Amino acid sequence: MLSWASRFNISCFLDNHRYGLPAHSFECLLAVGARDSIQAPAGNAFAQLKDFAARHKDWLFGHLGYGLARETEPSNGHSDPIPNPAPGPTPNPAPTRNMPSQPDPIGFPDLFFFVPELLIELGPDTIRIGSFLADHSAILAAILDQGLHPHTPGPYKPRTGVSGAIPALLPRFTREEYLDTISRLQAHILRGDCYEINFCQEFFAQPATIDPLSTWFSLSMNSPNPFSAYYRIAESHLLCASPERYLRRTGNTLLSQPIKGTWPRSPGDPSSDEAGRDLLYASSKDRSENVMVVDLVRNDLSKICLPGSVRVEELYGIYTFPHVHQMISSVKGELPPDTGFVDCIRATFPMGSMTGAPKRRVVGLIEQYERSARGLFSGAVGYITPDGDFDFNVVIRSILYNQRDSYLSYQVGSGITFYSDPVSEYEECLLKAEGMKRALGLQ
Repeated sequence: MLSWASRFNISCFLDNHRYGLPAHSFECLLAVGARDSIQAPAGNAFAQLKDFAARHKDWLFGHLGYGLARETEPSNGHSDPIPNPAPGPTPNPAPTRNMPSQPDPIGFPDLFFFVPELLIELGPDTIRIGSFLADHSAILAAILDQGLHPHTPGPYKPRTGVSGAIPALLPRFTREEYLDTISRLQAHILRGDCYEINFCQEFFAQPATIDPLSTWFSLSMNSPNPFSAYYRIAESHLLCASPERYLRRTGNTLLSQPIKGTWPRSPGDPSSDEAGRDLLYASSKDRSENVMVVDLVRNDLSKICLPGSVRVEELYGIYTFPHVHQMISSVKGELPPDTGFVDCIRATFPMGSMTGAPKRRVVGLIEQYERSARGLFSGAVGYITPDGDFDFNVVIRSILYNQRDSYLSYQVGSGITFYSDPVSEYEECLLKAEGMKRALGLQ
């Protein structure tokens, strides 16, 4: 099906990978082609989206880039720089002002949504097609015919010649620079600027040549996760294996499920693997991170939900994924009647698990200390139904690729508190990158 859909310049495939989570409405959704679309930079992007949705009482698919934080959580000025926390010269001089927003080399706009020409829903035993392209039987026949000549999945195989193999991915921070920056962020925490901050770093390669669809299949096999997505706008590709939900609306109920807390798995040793789950559950550091984000989500939902309706349905839940155990909490709230979906997103974006607390303050620190534009990373991809229900993931554990410029990237991060060990945070980032490296044939 994806091989057939790859002929379209715009496509969005959302895959639950049969996790069977109770809050999932669909196993798989595929939307391709655009009858109409909206692209907007941060500033008045949400107002434009609201007008676009009002004109189209239809399914919408698309994304919210992290750059929309400039609209929802505008920085209120730079922070005084933190001096070098360690004796001797520093490899990473402290910034003296907020760095200007950098362009996203992948090329995704801050906001993009489209009304699909074709929508396919896959269930365990069903396939439903809605299309403006042709009759449904012809589309199904074309998809089945493609199945006779499949796009062979598997890890990326380096090619010879000018396009060559993927070069080693380069970090934006050396290990020493990363450790130094974490110490600076902890000094901000000690000073009272914030309580927790999600700090991310990028690994990139250019020129890099991959087949996005083959790489997506490889990533899905290596890291099948419940909020996975294959998403393409022209030459910009997202290959996403996310385990995290940002926000879901069903009727008047909002659900957010932030992740904070990660532990490596030992799948070859069941007893050690179970012990890892127990250690994560008992970890005071991870509980501290998780409960701070839960409080932030509760505050966000309280902006839009009925007074007294916001509740924590699950705290410190431990869930197992292919490479890691994760600590996930669930927060729900009830909306007043006639609340628009744009209002829900505007009140809660960007998600607390990818920022920290207090949100507006840490958004400024992220801009000050990170060296790469996040772009679509730590944003969200998902759908909006004709009734205004929606479901969006958190774009993490993802490979991003600009096919025109041969630019390949992934970003990883972790939540930093005063009690964080910088070395452990660096190792956590490398752990989160394993699935992407395997998919790229680099491990």
